[in-house]
Amino acid sequence: MAKAQKIITFGEVLLRLSPAENRKLSQAKSLDFFFGGTEMNVGASLAVMGESVKHITAVSNDIVGDAALSSMLQYGLDVSSVQQVDHPIGQYLLEVGSGMRSSQIAYNRLNGSFANIQPDQINWNFEFEDASLFHWTGITPAISENAYQALKAALISANAKGLDITADPAYRSNLWQYGRNGQEVLKELVSLSTIFIGGVNEINEILGTSFGLDRDGFIEASKYLMTECPNIKQVFDKIRTGLSASWQKIYGRAFVDNTYLETDELEITQVIDRIGTGDAYAAGLIYGLHHLNAEKALNFANAACALKHTILGDVNLVSVAEITEVMQGNIGGRIKR
Repeated sequence: MAKAQKIITFGEVLLRLSPAENRKLSQAKSLDFFFGGTEMNVGASLAVMGESVKHITAVSNDIVGDAALSSMLQYGLDVSSVQQVDHPIGQYLLEVGSGMRSSQIAYNRLNGSFANIQPDQINWNFEFEDASLFHWTGITPAISENAYQALKAALISANAKGLDITADPAYRSNLWQYGRNGQEVLKELVSLSTIFIGGVNEINEILGTSFGLDRDGFIEASKYLMTECPNIKQVFDKIRTGLSASWQKIYGRAFVDNTYLETDELEITQVIDRIGTGDAYAAGLIYGLHHLNAEKALNFANAACALKHTILGDVNLVSVAEITEVMQGNIGGRIKR
């Protein structure tokens, strides 16, 4: 993959509210807040790594929306095409778990600002003029008919312009409330993409298959996906083992050019924040594919994902140099002076 001129991400921006210090909501007297959202997290991480990124979304036309725009600008994102609409920005409340106690999330996003984005106000041909990659996830088409129509139009335009298209088709059954069949929509949209960021579970959910989760199952599932969705040329997956809310292990695997690739496993023994770790993997992968070969890109993505577990908030704020050090095996965490 050639180095990007510009990367376009498209998706909802959410306001995250969270008690500090692993407290339960019932204990809290105040809440920390962050702005995030799966696709924005990817774009922001890429911008921190030095890539040119525009994020397209809709936020509320009020002080909360203004704060969201300010937050995105601080990450280095181009927000010149963000719509502001007369609907509240979506929110979620996170109780951060610890040890054997799981984290818990409650969403308040129905009929929010992004659900009311206006598809006819986005000129995708213009947005993709200087772009080389478009990134989307399965959360966007689940939110509303407007979001689905805007994303489908983006994919048609991106295909016509020959962009690389990364698809992270997260299927959240509880989000699909407006009448469309999630599996059917995701298969349609994945068919318009070129790089699949997901594994056996996602392929089984989208295609109605029952491939096993082991190495052979992943290879067979990847081959079948490429048969059903011929535009898909590469499949990248992340495997997580959760020993507790505070102790995680991850490794990456891929099927590229009819070859199976796998990274070493990285262990995170003191998790600070698990939110956005999959987005950090996607951002690391996109950066890696722009600058490295597929095997090194996979290792870069896995290192980026591991490091995000140590960063508070939704966005991975580590640099290319920090990721490269972990990728090269420097995991001691010694103080740099």
